[in-house]
Order: sequence, then structure tokens, then C-alpha cells
Amino acid sequence: MVGSALLGAIVLWIIFGAIAGWAASSLMGVSEGFWGNVLIGIVGAIIGGVLFSMLGIAHGGLLWSLLSAIVGAVILLAIVGALRRPHAIMTP
Repeated sequence: MVGSALLGAIVLWIIFGAIAGWAASSLMGVSEGFWGNVLIGIVGAIIGGVLFSMLGIAHGGLLWSLLSAIVGAVILLAIVGALRRPHAIMTP
């Protein structure tokens, strides 16, 4: 029983992460593929949950959780995008 509940939770995390990651990727105009979107969505959910908690924004339920995951995923993609951009070398 516990094993099936854990498996169900993991499947829901993957689905939820894929939706949040896809939404954030679409908003940011990037394409990361299915598993990239899943990872972005799950990490984004953590970032968004921490950020919303720090700001005192109460969130509960599926829609608020999805919104915080998308916000966190957009922040994650913005940071990754900034790190991937080549920086101009400053010469004296």
C-alpha cells in the first residue's frame, strides 16, 4: 500500500512538473524537452514555494501550487539563461 502511494505521488510530481515546466518554457520562449520541463517544473516548485513563503503569500490548493511552480520555474529559466549567455570581455 505504501509503495503504491509513493509511486502515485512520484507520477503526480512528474505530471505537475511537466505542466509547470512547459508553461514556464513557453513564457520564456525556450524548449527544454519533456524531461527538461519536468525537472524545471519540480525545481521551480521548490523555488516558488520558498519565495512565496518568504513573501508571506499564502498559497494552498492545486492552482496556487501550480502558479508558484510556474513563477519559480520562470525564475530558474531566467537565471540559467543569464548564465548561458556569453559575457563581453572587458578590456582596460
